[in-house]
Amino acid sequence: MIQLKRAYDEPAKDDGLRILVDRLWPRGVSKVEAHIDEWLKDVAPTPALRTWFGHDPERWAEFRRRYTAELKQRTEAIAELRDLISGKRVTFVYGAKDRGHTHAIVLKDFVERTARKRAAKKKKPATKPPRKAPRKAAPRRSR
Repeated sequence: MIQLKRAYDEPAKDDGLRILVDRLWPRGVSKVEAHIDEWLKDVAPTPALRTWFGHDPERWAEFRRRYTAELKQRTEAIAELRDLISGKRVTFVYGAKDRGHTHAIVLKDFVERTARKRAAKKKKPATKPPRKAPRKAAPRRSR
């Protein structure tokens, strides 16, 4: 289970593993106050995408599309994240003010959706072509 929380919110015991998913450290938050267990900069949007978005809600749909495309290309960073969070209670920590338009939402959705797809592939039995009945040899004709 992945939760989302602003870096400015009070850490809680039920946060589990707290992972900062921003490229930049949140302003005005000390490392002691933040209680961050891991900081994964490589799963955050690129600086160019972050600047383009500028937390403009009108650009949200396009930002989601572009950021998801970036995440698909970051196989190593996503694999590291998956290994880190496997079977744990996790909180993605971010600095944005707007709780409804933050990259952490997209990242959480991406990780959970791809995890479901991976689990479904593992559960699906290998399909083998149906077995053909052995062919009976034609009776020999005598000449």
